[in-house]
Amino acid sequence: MERRQKYDEMRSADGRVRAHFSPIAEWLAATPARRVAEKRREADLLFHRVGITFAVYGDAHGAEQGAERLIPFDTIPRIIPIAEWTALEKGLKQRVDALNRFLHDIYHEQAILKAGVIPPEQVLKNSGFENEMRGVDLPNRVYSSIAGIDLVRHSDGKYYVLEDNLRTPSGVSYMIENRKMMMRLFPELFERQTVLPVEHYPALLLETLRASAPPRARDPVVAVLTPGQYNSAYFEHAFLAQQMGVELVEGADLFVKDNTVYMRTTSGRQRVDVIYRRIDDAFLDPLAFNKDSMLGVPGLFAAYRAGNVALSNAVGTGVADDKSTYLYVPDMIRFYLKEEPILSNVPTWRCDRPKDLAHVLENLADLVVKEVQGSGGYGMLVGPTASRPEREKFRKLLKANPGNYIAQPTLSLSTCPTFVKRGVAPRHVDLRPYVLSGKEVKLVPGGLTRVALKEGSLVVNSSQGGGTKDTWVVE
Repeated sequence: MERRQKYDEMRSADGRVRAHFSPIAEWLAATPARRVAEKRREADLLFHRVGITFAVYGDAHGAEQGAERLIPFDTIPRIIPIAEWTALEKGLKQRVDALNRFLHDIYHEQAILKAGVIPPEQVLKNSGFENEMRGVDLPNRVYSSIAGIDLVRHSDGKYYVLEDNLRTPSGVSYMIENRKMMMRLFPELFERQTVLPVEHYPALLLETLRASAPPRARDPVVAVLTPGQYNSAYFEHAFLAQQMGVELVEGADLFVKDNTVYMRTTSGRQRVDVIYRRIDDAFLDPLAFNKDSMLGVPGLFAAYRAGNVALSNAVGTGVADDKSTYLYVPDMIRFYLKEEPILSNVPTWRCDRPKDLAHVLENLADLVVKEVQGSGGYGMLVGPTASRPEREKFRKLLKANPGNYIAQPTLSLSTCPTFVKRGVAPRHVDLRPYVLSGKEVKLVPGGLTRVALKEGSLVVNSSQGGGTKDTWVVE
């Protein structure tokens, strides 16, 4: 994959504004920068009032551990024409379908391992593989009901899949709140183009969760299980529960009796059929996993295995969003669907392979190195922007535990116009659409666009100083 001039999503190579960005370009030209700045401050104030913050852990900028921070919101939307989105949607559905088939297969027949398409040790020795899930049958054979697929656009104009998030993907609350904010601040913009809606996501999510309920549940009761208010994504947990009209619970609010999960309420116990859990596998049930966990529910996994409660996403999905398993997703699509992948992977080197490791060590200054189970922008090295001591530190980590890392080329992420201190300037972006799998696979048009606010930065994660934009799919 060659590194060339970055792809500008608003302007073509000759400087002309792309047709789908024309209304926004005209608006920017006619709107004083002072007004946009005022609206940006108004957005920050409104987000603070609503409580849209996230907790910062291990902040490199010296913030207090666990401090609450507002995710910067950019007031210039990212525009995607509907024809482009339609192609993306098809590729996303294909990919998530194959990943769910893979998860069902490895916990049942293991046909893909027997066929030699994926080395057995890649799955069976993976830290995300839960042997206790062998033979557990799930409604619709869906393991990842909610998937967040990270896409980047390279200098060739094509979208590539950077990561598959199949365990507890976050950020969808910002997608919804960003749209509300844009409609409140700039209603005139929505008169210039037909922007496809995203506000119905909570209704689709509830429909998806109810579709995962045990067959005997005629009117499934759904709850959102959160680790609590000190979790970095607590606002989202509370937001989604409120939007779906279901209870937000912590582990102490639930109990298990006779392999059945109940919720404590003011009017007595209530049976729970579906749990949208935002707690990692290890902390779900101290009787089955981490015995020291204070976040989970004793006996929950036994009730789950008995088919008396559904967990979304399923236990054991981590093996499929491991960054070393990512390499095999195109092969999964060919194996299970008998189709060629619509969306391509980014070229990836597995550091547990001696030849790949040698290449990575030799080219550390040009590559991005990631932990296979890492997330949130932590535990990674961006070679071109890293200091020599940082690269040397990673060199030692790679040599000590090569199987813990993969490496990828430094992509020329596409840019979108972004409001910065000196006015409007291009900044690098990625895109996380949310794919819901129930009786069928559905998406709302768009997703969460994350933007690297620092000039030249390629790191878009909110935990690393990135911001977000509203994403418009336009007709």
